[in-house]
Amino acid sequence: MTQPLSARQPHALALRNGSRQATSRVIPTTDARGEREDSSASVRVGDRSHPGVASPALQMRFSIVVTSHNQREFIRNAVDSALSVRTADTEVIVVDDASCDGSQEVLRQYGDAIRFASLETNRGASTARNHGASMASGNYLVFLDGDDVLSPWALQVYGRIVQTVKPKLILASMRWFSGALPAVYPQDHPRELQIAEYEDYTQKDRTYGPSASAIVIDRRTFLEVQGWSNDFPVMEDLDLLIRLSDLGPAVQIFSPPTTLYRVHAGNTVNNVPRYIEQMHKLLDKEKVGTYPGGRQRRFARYAVIGGHVSSWVERAAKAGLYRDAMRLAALGWPMVLAAVVRRFSVALRGRRPCENLAL
Repeated sequence: MTQPLSARQPHALALRNGSRQATSRVIPTTDARGEREDSSASVRVGDRSHPGVASPALQMRFSIVVTSHNQREFIRNAVDSALSVRTADTEVIVVDDASCDGSQEVLRQYGDAIRFASLETNRGASTARNHGASMASGNYLVFLDGDDVLSPWALQVYGRIVQTVKPKLILASMRWFSGALPAVYPQDHPRELQIAEYEDYTQKDRTYGPSASAIVIDRRTFLEVQGWSNDFPVMEDLDLLIRLSDLGPAVQIFSPPTTLYRVHAGNTVNNVPRYIEQMHKLLDKEKVGTYPGGRQRRFARYAVIGGHVSSWVERAAKAGLYRDAMRLAALGWPMVLAAVVRRFSVALRGRRPCENLAL
């Protein structure tokens, strides 16, 4: 029987143990905000133990930003997946959000293979991602939560899209899994990708479930909207996408999946009351005119938000939170109506054609 690629090849979802050994002195530094970055004293080009480490003079194309808080059980899988797809024009940045479960000890074992920063106090995922982005030099930011994993072909797919379209935003496709990492065989490597191009995020006409691990953003555009909002402990991904909605082209990937989303008991999406609370906050931001686009783009924003309102009303009802479901529906009905109208319009005129690109 053919042995899975993940068990015998460096292209697998996990690197070999021998690649984790630190090979140079690590100098801890503290910035003005009290965060500590463990940066290598020197970076050697062509180091066989850390393939892909680039010269500081080389312009980075991608910056993979991995963030984690108390995810010692999963963080090695996430970092290994990022290192396994790294090329000479890619950097891997890892930010630990004040973990107390031994995660930092695991991460320091990587030495100069990663740029590592540890926050002194737990500030939340958005702050950790923003800190990682502030360390980045790549043209595009690839975010990855510490319990998720990049597919072996992720950067090849993103690179092909950037080469062809040069979008401001890439909406990746995810594959969900639980338990052990799925095996990846040589024949699983995709030969083409399927995408659709849109003028901006609000013009998409297919379902997309936001996740930080499935968002790739042009770094300058990310900085223009001032990054992730600390106002949203959850649903921050949807808030960011709406704030990006009028800043340029977006590409949605339908296949292959470039992110593996791990399902486990600690997933924040399981906390329905918390999401309902943040959905109300998002509705308030829309109603007071915080989001870009003004009246001219209101319907498009309403249609996007309405789809999420419908989803969380349904989830609240299934969880037995009937009063919360009714209250959210009462406040969000204009958005839900816009989403329904948009759906009928798409059904009548047809969806945006898909495009197949060879890898």
